[in-house]
Amino acid sequence: MLSTKQLTIGHFLPLARMHELAQSARSSYLAATPFPHLVIDDFFDPAVVDDVLGEFPAPGQIDWQKFDNGEEIKLASTAEAAFGPATRLLLYHLNSKTFLEFLSAVTGIEHLIPDPGFEGGGLHQIVRGGKLGVHADFNRHRQYGLDRRLNMLVYLNKNWREEYGGHLELWNRQMTGAEAKVLPLFNRVMIFSTTDFTYHGHPDPLQCPEGMTRKSLALYYYTNGRPAEEITGGHSTLFRARGEADFRLTPGQRMRKLAADLLPPILARGLRRVFQPSR
Repeated sequence: MLSTKQLTIGHFLPLARMHELAQSARSSYLAATPFPHLVIDDFFDPAVVDDVLGEFPAPGQIDWQKFDNGEEIKLASTAEAAFGPATRLLLYHLNSKTFLEFLSAVTGIEHLIPDPGFEGGGLHQIVRGGKLGVHADFNRHRQYGLDRRLNMLVYLNKNWREEYGGHLELWNRQMTGAEAKVLPLFNRVMIFSTTDFTYHGHPDPLQCPEGMTRKSLALYYYTNGRPAEEITGGHSTLFRARGEADFRLTPGQRMRKLAADLLPPILARGLRRVFQPSR
């Protein structure tokens, strides 16, 4: 049970570090390539991130939203009722006015608006063999009509090794190569701008040991309007292939797709259960 001391804003947010970065980080954020971003290590009190990790649900523990197709294989949840108390409180603080002002100071994007429903965000988890193809994110909130401007990721992976993969790759606009790669280490925070041209993902299948997963929190921030040069029109997620084989379906995915196209719903559901990868 969280104590009264653990319920203070200073417990969940590193206020001194935020003040320092608000004064010093904007120039490096804006100068980063291939698009503005900032990686911050050891950002939170590690005890806070430990609490979040300790209550992070296992793949079969809650009703995860499952993505399993050529572009992405991952689990996600925006269900507040499935979040543990430390997770909920941290997410609420990351949507607070105090944190929004910090983000504006670092990025130069003013009048940021949080998303209390965590659309597309919340808890993310990827099992061995999972991936997230290179993409530009949806650019408008489906319910509120606001413009998506920033992503923030909080990584929760202890003892993560380089050979496990799972790097967040930042690709240039021409899709000729990744100009930055960020390993998803415990208590590492990644903040980056989102436009129609900020291509990112971890497109190679995860190579962590069985039973280990890539865990993160994802928060997205919005404004009412944005510079016209950042968008080409409203859209959902735009995936970009690195080559012909990038989004090729696995045998199981092909079978499920064929079943969905040809069979009555009750039989298709049965085949999906048979051929669904273990989670």
